[in-house]
Amino acid sequence: MGSHPINLIFRFILEICALISIGIWGWKQVDGLFKLVLSIGIPIIIAFIWGIFAVPNDPSRSGKAPVVVSGILRLIIEFTIFSFAVWSLYNIGFISLSWILGIALLVHYTLSYDRIIWLLNKKKYD
Repeated sequence: MGSHPINLIFRFILEICALISIGIWGWKQVDGLFKLVLSIGIPIIIAFIWGIFAVPNDPSRSGKAPVVVSGILRLIIEFTIFSFAVWSLYNIGFISLSWILGIALLVHYTLSYDRIIWLLNKKKYD
């Protein structure tokens, strides 16, 4: 189910929502030119981390892994980024949206139980 096309589209939408949420949070942190750095820079760095640290042959991704990591590390990266996105929404006062994103993520990872099991069994060089 984790690599079902509908779930992959859902995951992509969640990733975009996370990046936008973090960007909005960055925008609201400071005034002046530095708000552009935070609102654009942080999401770009996070997207870079998301795309480069991967488990080879992950069925929910392209299968390519520019920097090979273990499955557990990949889950930690995902959990950290998504948690930051949920917290970001909460921190800037979008409480309902933070709950919606959090519940949507819970639904996604519940539907992706097979991918989670696969990742938990993947060592760095399997």
